[in-house]
Amino acid sequence: MWPTLRTYTGRNLRRIALPLGGIGTGTVSLGGRGNLRDWEIVNRPAKGFHPGTAFFALRTESPSGAVTARALEGPLDLSEYEGAHGSGAQNHGLPRFRDATFATAYPFGRLELRDGDAPVEVDLEAFNPFVPTDVEASSWPVAVLRFAVTNRGPEPLTVSIAGALQNFIGRDGRTDVAAGNYNTLADPSGVLLRSRGVDPGAEQYGSIALAVLDGQDVTRRTGWADRTWGDSLLDFWDDFSADGRLDERVSESATPVASVADRRAVAAGATERFTFLLGWHFPNRRGWENPDFVGNHYTTLYADAWDALTRFAPRLDELERRTVRFVDAFVSSDLPDAVKEAALFNLSTLRTQTVFRTPDGRFFGWEGCSDHEGSCMGTCTHVWNYEQATPYLFGEIARSMREIEFAHATGPDGLMSFRVGLPLDTKARNWTVAAADGQLGCLVKLYREWRLSGDDELLRSLWPAARRALEFCWIPGGWDADRDGVMEGCQHNTMDVEYYGPNPQMQSWYLAALRACEEMATYLGDDLAGECRKLFASGSAWMDEHLFNGEYYRHEIRPPASADDIAPGLREQAGAPDPTHPVLQLGDGCLVDQLVGQHLARLTQLGSLLNEEHVATTLRSIVRYNRLSGFTGHFNHMRSYVLGADESAVLMCSYPRGNRPERPFPYFTEVMTGFEHILAVGLMSEGMIDEGIQLVTDIRHRYDGERRNPYDEAECGHHYARAMASWGAVIQLTGFGYDAHTGVMRFTPHHPDVRRVFWSTGDAYGTFDTGTHTLQVHEGDPHVTSIYLNNLQIKLD
Repeated sequence: MWPTLRTYTGRNLRRIALPLGGIGTGTVSLGGRGNLRDWEIVNRPAKGFHPGTAFFALRTESPSGAVTARALEGPLDLSEYEGAHGSGAQNHGLPRFRDATFATAYPFGRLELRDGDAPVEVDLEAFNPFVPTDVEASSWPVAVLRFAVTNRGPEPLTVSIAGALQNFIGRDGRTDVAAGNYNTLADPSGVLLRSRGVDPGAEQYGSIALAVLDGQDVTRRTGWADRTWGDSLLDFWDDFSADGRLDERVSESATPVASVADRRAVAAGATERFTFLLGWHFPNRRGWENPDFVGNHYTTLYADAWDALTRFAPRLDELERRTVRFVDAFVSSDLPDAVKEAALFNLSTLRTQTVFRTPDGRFFGWEGCSDHEGSCMGTCTHVWNYEQATPYLFGEIARSMREIEFAHATGPDGLMSFRVGLPLDTKARNWTVAAADGQLGCLVKLYREWRLSGDDELLRSLWPAARRALEFCWIPGGWDADRDGVMEGCQHNTMDVEYYGPNPQMQSWYLAALRACEEMATYLGDDLAGECRKLFASGSAWMDEHLFNGEYYRHEIRPPASADDIAPGLREQAGAPDPTHPVLQLGDGCLVDQLVGQHLARLTQLGSLLNEEHVATTLRSIVRYNRLSGFTGHFNHMRSYVLGADESAVLMCSYPRGNRPERPFPYFTEVMTGFEHILAVGLMSEGMIDEGIQLVTDIRHRYDGERRNPYDEAECGHHYARAMASWGAVIQLTGFGYDAHTGVMRFTPHHPDVRRVFWSTGDAYGTFDTGTHTLQVHEGDPHVTSIYLNNLQIKLD
């Protein structure tokens, strides 16, 4: 039985789209009523795209000959009823079940289909393996669709399930070059979809496979009858309804429909499970926003989609057990449901078209996904700084990103391109601008990955570039040109503008980076450690004395005397056109993530960066001034991610003391979940547990299935990377800390109800019982020499 964290019914099924697919493979999504929607397997996002034919159907027959036939989908939503020519809903004309309930704990989705007129109950169980620490086990280009059919009557039934899928190779939701597609039988129980007419070098070229596992009476079609006026579907439905089997048809269509059916006897009161596999293989991924071929890692492992399925099938049971073990361990941990939901459901971003892996296995990410293309290229450092999922669940991925940032994106002068170009060997540093928060945050992340992994070789190999990246702060005309520990210079940042003068957001990142570099330099015997210690002390004291206004930290705007005083590589075109009279500044605003560096320092056991009373006061002020309950009266001149009277959220910025710049930074009236999550983490780290949990609860209330997709916290695009900051709440509430060098593991639960703890290091995970002091390891082999609970060492068995 799969674990469940959240159940949706009725109108809350409307927006559900659970991504099914592996890390770096693309996905197809399971809709809340059971439809397969958003087919994003062809190297790009494709919101709203689905093949002309894509559904599963059920047929039952009683001993007396009574037949029922249904699409294996729930009822249509009222919003799908109207269109220019009737309903435009996917599979609108098929009979369907009256009632549907969607139960889920990512990556599992179970759709319960019920209908008083049908003699069976059907549960559609859909997933793709997700095994923390094991990237390859979590990267299969496969969707598992299992239909559990229960005969609720007193007599045996003959039950058939059929899947039908149009060969849409050549189409990706934006481009249509489909031509010469064909389907072939793939033994023993599937159909392989290929193309002779699509250019083998096109992004849209590839293969798809549909199969049933362990079928008992399997029949297949490689095509549907070529008929007009919708009669191709009529012929299929008549053929399937007649006896639950499929007769072959010859099709001349450029996009023929493949079908697979399995027929079985189901005894009275018994349950039979029909397991279908959908696989894909599209090798020709291009670069970010250029035509350069970069390829896909997953397609180097298999010859085509059928090869992927045949390799996957023997491992299904093992991979499912490992996935259940992870989800069960996490869901059964003693954390608030909203926190678990936010952390778990946002992991789906790692499987969407937001991310991909090149053939060498390296990991890259957009910021998010627009409807038909990636949003904001280059594994943008200032956005990916916030996410906390990869370091704690897939250390291999996190270390891959650090290697790219320092070994490829950082130049001899220490300037790190905050958007890395592809291919790496020719275009890694083509983006010639450094982001202050992005570059400094990468130094903190390098320290985190080294500490979690104990990988001295990683640190030693990247330290020269990391040192240059820190020293870049001190170049003439740079961020801290006078080396006093204060960021005064032109600072490009995640608000897509440059701040001029000391501000809490960049300054807190700087302090965290100085502390991280002090620790790494000390370990390596580098005398830079002393300089870092000195600058940290002076910068921390200065920030508390000069930027804290009694309620929060403010921005002291300091324009340069001229643009010539700004070092090359610090300005990006979206900022103020005249830096001597800068617009788009923070100024006296109360910023949602003004202490982001402090929060990351807490997560990585670097300690407190600032006066703790000031930090606590600031966090309370942010909640007091920026959190709104109800948005009907809120003015927002930019993007709206919160609407209506019953939604609560934290604004990016407020100006409670007035003195708002005429043109503040662009996003000040917006709400973005990634920033809310990191604020929640900060509140938790400073002991304001209830306040932090409330913010996460607010977010998940908004992503309720009716208004927004629970698996898609958007910002500048769907499946936005920053939202994976939500995993940080797991770390903070459990008080988890780990040093792979010493083998010391720590738990300091910050919630009174926490007894069963989920822990993960990126290379191992398991559970810990704070009552019995029992440590269980589910994956990996962590180096553990001692365990501390609430700062007291406990005895290891």
